[in-house]
Amino acid sequence: MDDYILQLKGIGKTFPGVRALSNVTFGVKRGHVHALVGENGAGKSTMIKIICGLYGYGTYEGELYYNGELCKFKTISEVEKAGIACIHQELNLCRDLSVMENIFLSDKPTKGFGIIDYNKMNIDAYALLKRIGLADANVTTETIVKNLGIGQQQMVEIAKALAKHAKLLILDEPTAPLTEAEVDVLLEIVDKLRAEGVTCIYISHRLDEVMRIADDITVIRDGQHIETRPRSQMEKQDMINLMVGRELTQLFPREQHTRGEVGFEVNNYTVPNPDIEGRDLIKGVSFKAYKGEILGFSGLMGAGRTEMFTAMFGAYRAKGSGEIKINGKPVKINNPTEALKNGFFIISEDRKQFGLNLMMSIKENITIASLDKVSRMGILDNNKELLYSDQYIKSTRMRTPNAEVAVSTLSGGNQQKVVLAKAMMCEPQVIVFDEPTRGIDVGAKAEIYKLMNRMVEEGKIVIMISSEMEEILGMSDRIYTVAQGKITGEFDYKEATQEILMAASVAED
Repeated sequence: MDDYILQLKGIGKTFPGVRALSNVTFGVKRGHVHALVGENGAGKSTMIKIICGLYGYGTYEGELYYNGELCKFKTISEVEKAGIACIHQELNLCRDLSVMENIFLSDKPTKGFGIIDYNKMNIDAYALLKRIGLADANVTTETIVKNLGIGQQQMVEIAKALAKHAKLLILDEPTAPLTEAEVDVLLEIVDKLRAEGVTCIYISHRLDEVMRIADDITVIRDGQHIETRPRSQMEKQDMINLMVGRELTQLFPREQHTRGEVGFEVNNYTVPNPDIEGRDLIKGVSFKAYKGEILGFSGLMGAGRTEMFTAMFGAYRAKGSGEIKINGKPVKINNPTEALKNGFFIISEDRKQFGLNLMMSIKENITIASLDKVSRMGILDNNKELLYSDQYIKSTRMRTPNAEVAVSTLSGGNQQKVVLAKAMMCEPQVIVFDEPTRGIDVGAKAEIYKLMNRMVEEGKIVIMISSEMEEILGMSDRIYTVAQGKITGEFDYKEATQEILMAASVAED
């Protein structure tokens, strides 16, 4: 048992109507990076909440051993004192406080009598920043967290964990919001911590990262432990097959589409920069989208793709100008309500903030943008709500016991399907998928791609914004590249390569 810092034996967890975990047994070796992979809804998050103390001893079945001793942790603070820290996908930082104040938020050094020792706090905070390489990135202990990039904020979270002398660090989808450069930095930090003897449990849907960083890999499916292998004995395709329980030979289900007439046309569209007076964020963009195709928009983060389409939808901080035509008819869109009336829908890259009301049920989220279909004279018809929501739950193959379940309890993939169901109920002519599979497992990705193909077959205009080159190349029929607020290239998928797209995505004015 000395080889293992953590062992799970027969772990099980049941929620009303749902068996989340069943007899999960595996061990995490000391000083290793242990990757945990599985589809959304497989039970990974539930397992992590048990390890982190969110579900205390007595609320789950089985036994949890840490450093060879049976854990009976009932609170998060007990877990942290033992040396276990978790960095969740949604960062837990106070944005208006300094880096130093965030690192020692719950345990400030004192001189005695409750007097905070700011000098020691500053020295210790700097040492931690130095340890993770953040002190070399023009970040000081006094820097306010909201002025940091997402990648740097992630580093502050790691510094917080190290300040609590964490020996087991759990990273839950740490690279989901990061750029490729930031991912490289994070993985270097994980590698460095491993060399220092810190054990990491690394949860990610990005399987290439898992192959790059992990010593051992555990696959979870349908709440059960499927297999644990050393990285040297696990190939990427093996992981996919074990995760989904079937061969997934074609991740991108490309179909032969027949291009029809122009359905969405944009001419000389410009969006001013809301933060810099006199400068434009989007600069005279023009393009056409045809029925019967998936139109991809590729580019680096910050290129302006999301801002451009959000402005067209009437939801951006600055108002765009130019001509927009839907099915050959010029339209004026000043707000999302007018966009929906004109048959224009955006599935936001941030589904939790802009796509869902997490406090509402699946049923309410699906119908909220189409209340006219489920109400009469301003009075909701609950039977109609259920009828429509059940229809779209089945249509999207959503995994849920019923339509009354709160959206907050769903996995990321199923939450994305709720947003898709809401869009489908609105019956849009033009639907923009902005980073449609971010933070979603390979099985759910394939299902969402199939839904996109189905929409194309139904004659809808499907536009996809994605920062993943493989996704753009795998699903798009035609591709535009965007850089610095301008369209820099147009390519048929047959002629496009990652090198071609990257070259066009870094083109300068």
